[in-house]
Amino acid sequence: MADAQPFRAVRYSGAAGALADLVAPPYDAVTDEERAALYARSPFNVLRLTLPESPQAARRLYLGWLRDGILEREAEPSAWLLAEDFVGPDGVARQRLGIVVSIRAEPYETGHVLPHERTHRGIRDERLELLRAVRAQPEPIFLLTDAPLDLRLPHRPADLEVAGSRLWRLPDAVDSLAERTLLIADGHHRYESAVALGRELQSGSARVMALVVSSHDPGLHVFPTHRLFVGRPDLAELREGEERPDLEDALAALAAEPFDRSAAVAYRRDRVELVRGAPGELDVELVDRHGLDGIAYSPRISEVVHAVDAGVADVAYLLREVRVEDVFAVARRGELMPQKSTYFYPKPLSGLLFHEVDG
Repeated sequence: MADAQPFRAVRYSGAAGALADLVAPPYDAVTDEERAALYARSPFNVLRLTLPESPQAARRLYLGWLRDGILEREAEPSAWLLAEDFVGPDGVARQRLGIVVSIRAEPYETGHVLPHERTHRGIRDERLELLRAVRAQPEPIFLLTDAPLDLRLPHRPADLEVAGSRLWRLPDAVDSLAERTLLIADGHHRYESAVALGRELQSGSARVMALVVSSHDPGLHVFPTHRLFVGRPDLAELREGEERPDLEDALAALAAEPFDRSAAVAYRRDRVELVRGAPGELDVELVDRHGLDGIAYSPRISEVVHAVDAGVADVAYLLREVRVEDVFAVARRGELMPQKSTYFYPKPLSGLLFHEVDG
């Protein structure tokens, strides 16, 4: 099964100022405007390592931060309990619990860690070049286990706290991950880059920092990624389902549909329809029949509906939340889901902990 171990983390020492100025969203969740703002916030913001001017510049920065005491290594290896308090795209407040550990990056063929989405070679190669240069990971990938994890908040202050995230050292927590198959919820490119780096190392393998969350955790929520199409007059005029009186009625009807076949709500300026697909088909596969020309994505219903009402988009497709058990089932069959099938929120912050590939 997956090889999970405690690790000797690298952390911000406090010498660079408030941790809130140093952490950032993961590299793939940052807009150009956010990148500029975070760069300006601090010369030591972690984004300078995850979205650097170049891999070589990132390496110089990382080694310089270690030399100058901006970063420091923990004295002992540890796993970490991470509690994340957040408000989702649906406006509901939740708390998600997981364990941050070091995972051996093995090829998918071993069956120890499973993917569920396709990756792009260009992004994977970019992440590999960066990892090869810095030899450290400033942000964890996000993994799921379909078995329960016995996690409870400690009765003591957190060892690290910022922006709704709290971390406690848990030296013995890795035992709960023994003999578990893990599913990548987010971080496919970073995981595959670690596998590729492992092939280059003398040891023959590399390790990757991962947040592991149980699919049974009450705070785990997979939000749908709704679709909208721009510049598609063919879809604007299409009639493809059962017309409903309004959006609220259509969404209620969608929620009542069984999961043994695909379904979605098609929202146009002049009508709302409940669209049903084939048995055994995913909701995203139903929409993907229309191709990817002009497609855009959003986890928020209000955004896609407004785009249609404002005449910016021709049609919006509102999807149901993906069930975690369906994601596991697809992965165990050796299949991959279409792009933007799942939206796991929140993504764990970058810069809370650093994981060195060689140690």
